[in-house]
Amino acid sequence: MRDYSADFAVPLLDPGAAVPPGVVGGTRRFGVYRNNVVVGLVEALADAYPIVRTLVGEEFFRAAARLFVLDNPPKSPVMLDYGVGFAEFLEDFEPAERLTYLADVARIERAALDAYHAADAEPLAIATLAAIDPDRLEAVRLVPHPAARVLATRHGAAAVWRAHTDPGSAGPVRAEGDADLVIVRPDADVAAHVLPAGALILFAMLAEGNTLGMAAAAADEVAGFDLQAALVALFAAGAFAAIAET
Repeated sequence: MRDYSADFAVPLLDPGAAVPPGVVGGTRRFGVYRNNVVVGLVEALADAYPIVRTLVGEEFFRAAARLFVLDNPPKSPVMLDYGVGFAEFLEDFEPAERLTYLADVARIERAALDAYHAADAEPLAIATLAAIDPDRLEAVRLVPHPAARVLATRHGAAAVWRAHTDPGSAGPVRAEGDADLVIVRPDADVAAHVLPAGALILFAMLAEGNTLGMAAAAADEVAGFDLQAALVALFAAGAFAAIAET
């Protein structure tokens, strides 16, 4: 059965492939089924990347999404996971090369989607960290909130994303600028916060299980890094869920 499933699935995204043996109705019926599968996967991408779709228009988006679908069959039965590589596809998609911010907007949308569906957890208050003996702080390990995601964005992508999610918002992100973001969902809604210099590396190192001392040393390589400012920004966003010491 597993071999037959593979033989049946592979031709679904390959219009040039032969119809699998045993299909009732032959080429025409299988062609209809194949088209329905492609359309369904395109719809899944449209649901996952609504801002990208708005930016490029419906026709452009569906044409690009179809090409992505044909080269990227689902690897999981969970459709929520489909389209993880769409941003990388857009980065190399020649018709979109002038839209320099587009791939990073897609990355933000994917991070926001993942954050929305992440497990619930109470954000950790910075007072918990402040209560620890200063001599033991370097050994502290901070556990990321399940919904927290960090990413570096370029070409004003953060401003573009914000303009489409909260048109009335105002913040430090310039339309042409780069920004490190933390995407979080401490409560019901997903939010994006701009991070100070080095905070992204600090969080990434902590997320890998490193101690605060090790993470701070790595982030200190970034010009302008300030440990206190980085921690205040991350805690204020609700980026951590627990604290532990070695």
